[in-house]
Amino acid sequence: MIVVGDDEAVALARRLAREAGILGGFSSGANVAAAERVPARLTRLQAVVTLIPDSGLCYHSSELYEEANHS
Repeated sequence: MIVVGDDEAVALARRLAREAGILGGFSSGANVAAAERVPARLTRLQAVVTLIPDSGLCYHSSELYEEANHS
């Protein structure tokens, strides 16, 4: 288990939307944040796979995408 804080999850979800066009929610940001930490533990022949478990559609008017709502 990898613990990811709320601020990091939000930042990653926003980064996914901005840089990759992936509109995910809080848990998507947390999953990707955790996945980014894993490669340091892997051998050269191993890979990291993660999921985007939620859509960001229900968060569109929340603080998650607050910046986009005011642009």
